[in-house]
Amino acid sequence: MKATAPPAKRRRGPRLAVLALVFCSLLVPIAFLFNRFPAVYVTDERPQQEIDLPSFDRMVFESGGSVNKVRSDSAGVTEVNAEAQDSSDKISGSSKDSHNVIDGDSSSISTKPKVLPPPKIEQPVLPPPKVEHPKPEVKPVPLPVQQAEGDRVKPRRVQNADEVEKAKACQLEFGSYCLWSIEHKEVMRDAVVKRLKDQLFVARSYYPSIAKLKGKEALTRELKQNIQEHERVLSESIVDADLPSFIKKKIERMDQSIARAKSCTVDCNNVDRKLRQILHMTEDEAHFHMKQSAYLYNLGVHTMPKSHHCLNMRLTVEYFRSTPLDPDDSPAHKFNIPEHRHYVILSKNVLAASVVINSTVSSCEDTENVVFHVLTDAQNFYAMKHWFARNSYRESAVDVINYEQIIFDNFPEFGTQLLYLPEEFRVFISSLERPTEKSRMEYLSVFSHSHFFIPEIFKDLKKVIVLDDDVVVQRDLSFLWNLDMGDKVNGAVRFCGLKLGQLRNLLGRTMYDPQSCAWMSGVNVIDLDKWREHNVTGNYLQLLRKFGNNDDEASVRAAALPISLLSFQHLLYPLDERLTLSGLGYDYGIKEEVAQSSTSLHYNGNMKPWLELGIPDYRKYWKRFLTRDERFMDECNVSP
Repeated sequence: MKATAPPAKRRRGPRLAVLALVFCSLLVPIAFLFNRFPAVYVTDERPQQEIDLPSFDRMVFESGGSVNKVRSDSAGVTEVNAEAQDSSDKISGSSKDSHNVIDGDSSSISTKPKVLPPPKIEQPVLPPPKVEHPKPEVKPVPLPVQQAEGDRVKPRRVQNADEVEKAKACQLEFGSYCLWSIEHKEVMRDAVVKRLKDQLFVARSYYPSIAKLKGKEALTRELKQNIQEHERVLSESIVDADLPSFIKKKIERMDQSIARAKSCTVDCNNVDRKLRQILHMTEDEAHFHMKQSAYLYNLGVHTMPKSHHCLNMRLTVEYFRSTPLDPDDSPAHKFNIPEHRHYVILSKNVLAASVVINSTVSSCEDTENVVFHVLTDAQNFYAMKHWFARNSYRESAVDVINYEQIIFDNFPEFGTQLLYLPEEFRVFISSLERPTEKSRMEYLSVFSHSHFFIPEIFKDLKKVIVLDDDVVVQRDLSFLWNLDMGDKVNGAVRFCGLKLGQLRNLLGRTMYDPQSCAWMSGVNVIDLDKWREHNVTGNYLQLLRKFGNNDDEASVRAAALPISLLSFQHLLYPLDERLTLSGLGYDYGIKEEVAQSSTSLHYNGNMKPWLELGIPDYRKYWKRFLTRDERFMDECNVSP
């Protein structure tokens, strides 16, 4: 009798490899997309004018102890421990009790500066009235008595400890999406739907135990039928109005089945285990849907609106179709006169730059010697050029500059030629000793890589004011030109909620003053002569080589916070905190009268005023300074 050979085993290796590849191809893109939006930022969370989303790092700070992680999601994972200063080194008041979680910075004090209460704006649609400013010989900026923090913020409902913890966890993971979702939460009439879900969960938890009992076959079939009917109804219903008219009978039948199941002798541990399993599955499902919503929100705030893209394309095409401007009508002769008042704006957004310029000249008494220099990238250069050639802003002159081309032609040693907009860092603040107080999130904006080459681009100028493109000016800024900053380089609003001592592990062995405060971009007075005298650009490049690679975009942006703080730690001239009201890009609680009476408004945060996701109550201040070009804006459906 011949021995038969055993059947050859099938190869399972290739099959498993294919299944693993398919599984990874589904999960990896989702994980990658969600990791682009971690809880804390060390690069930029400002909305970009292109669909490519920036990379973010994570940094967490706790006062009074060691903390922290700095995580770079774009270039691997890097962890940096940083110890916070002792509470005695911090500012008195609420800052001693605060626990700071920093998406790029830490703070126990609000970044929303106190504001000026100049004369009220009688008609919001018109430029606000002029105010008198300090005499040239006075160094500090004299501003009226500041309002209390409670006077500038709308009263909010007191939250209990559980609500605070939930809000805290949400903002740590999803950032400003949580604030947006709370404000836009819809009240759903789904009491009956929720009752159906509760019945379904209880029935599912009892069903496995009942199915194992002998003599309970009828009850098992009844439970199974009721579970299937509930699942069918819930798959088609979200609110009570979607439910069929006979739903009450189904609820009664399910109640009877559950009551009979509870009367049976079953192992309570099995029921408890099943209930917990269902609970965990439900929580995971809810978290997954929140991740989806947060991703779509972040995609919306980081993507240029279609109408704005259309406007740029039409302006670019029209630029090449139109006849060149007559050289006699060109204001180019004003661009390099040091005695004129020069404003510098870095922007990739035509309408945003236009609003900054229009609001500044509308609030200025004399605009004859005012010059605006708009630094933009190659993609938007011709659109900007054509827009500002078609629109006039009183007697001021507008100079549009292709930043990338200038750096490429004249300064190749500076590394990357890309234009970087001001970098923003999200700051999450909560109190350990007073957990019932509402946790809050702030945004700190600082200079980007491109800002440090302004003195090289404008070699003939002595002094400039740098404006972010998300700023609206409501009062005359002429008094800033009369400031005597002494030996200082950068006139800025300080942010003493974050000190260099809190970043000592991140800063390494670099020499720094641990008590030096952070500062805010938005409205900055720059003394270019002192800048060149102190070689700030050279020092910046040295620090950049130490903290990262100046040819790598992610590295350059991640290093913006420590390098900006180190570069100006002894060269900062503090402007009054009430010069700029910040937070209009994320804080829903600012009072209308406070915003109207502020010298300038800073829309730092994700919800920029030109986005549909912008905060509606604050968009009107931006829109009223929007120069309307009927032809292009109507064709692209851009709302004024």
